[in-house]
Amino acid sequence: MSKAGSSSFVCLLLVGCLCSSGAMPTPLDQEALNDRPVIGILTQMVSDDRLKPWGETFIPASYVKYAESGGSRVMPIRLTHTAAEYENIFKQINGLLFIGGAVDLETSDYARVAKIFYRLALKANDAGDFFPIWGTCMGLQLLTVLVAGECLLTNTTAENIALPLNLTTEAHSSRMFQGFSEEFMKILTQEPLTGNFHHYGVTVESFQENAKLRNFFSLLSTNVAENEAHFISTIEGKRYPFYGVQWHPEVNRFQWNRKLNFPHSPHAVRLSSLLAEFFVNEGRRSSHRFDPEEEARSLIYSYTPVYAGNITGYEQLYFF
Repeated sequence: MSKAGSSSFVCLLLVGCLCSSGAMPTPLDQEALNDRPVIGILTQMVSDDRLKPWGETFIPASYVKYAESGGSRVMPIRLTHTAAEYENIFKQINGLLFIGGAVDLETSDYARVAKIFYRLALKANDAGDFFPIWGTCMGLQLLTVLVAGECLLTNTTAENIALPLNLTTEAHSSRMFQGFSEEFMKILTQEPLTGNFHHYGVTVESFQENAKLRNFFSLLSTNVAENEAHFISTIEGKRYPFYGVQWHPEVNRFQWNRKLNFPHSPHAVRLSSLLAEFFVNEGRRSSHRFDPEEEARSLIYSYTPVYAGNITGYEQLYFF
């Protein structure tokens, strides 16, 4: 199955099947405390000719700010390293973020590199070496392809719209929402705090009918698309520390394009803050460490974001 589309901001994709591991890990006992966490963010290829003079790959600055706001530093991960180099990077970073965007999840370098890290994370967590992964929009879709081993995306258009969440019973016992008060959990179901910018997703029916997804992930929330399709909007691994949201928590604080429906209410800002802190705190449990000299060379501080709001829905982009 393949789905494609184009937009300056929305998470659209052309997907293919990727492999997954069917093994479930042993419970994780590791409770390492790392006060200098580094979150890796996988870059994406530049496809817009107007942006190519700045670089070959990019990361929207909103994702960098989102991770940093939770108390981490960021390492951009390029798509041109060898498998051995990715394994070395994995041993140094404390978590991985799959961002939204538009790539081919079957043949792209993005898919190839994501698959390497996914398998490394499975193996590490199975061995008690805690390593979290977060997927936003296309990142959630990527996680479902990796776990299911097949493409389950269908039309679930929710284009430029903010929505409340339809929380499931599992949400109230989830790790992702464990720091939320009962009052705030109620607010999530009443106020449009989640920005949606996608054309495709996984329907609730497809999720429930797929044993691999159903056994791997807990379904925390759903939403209804413009065509009335019910799609999964928040998931977390039952045993692995893997998390996915079909919506964009980073935009609530760090995106301001007036043409796009980014939630900026106090509650929307609070939601973004809570989730950034949650994921970075998951990263703190990872004992992976950089060599100090290599760390300084690897972090995103050596790069300056470029204003691209006149071309894309993102005000700022990092190019590599």
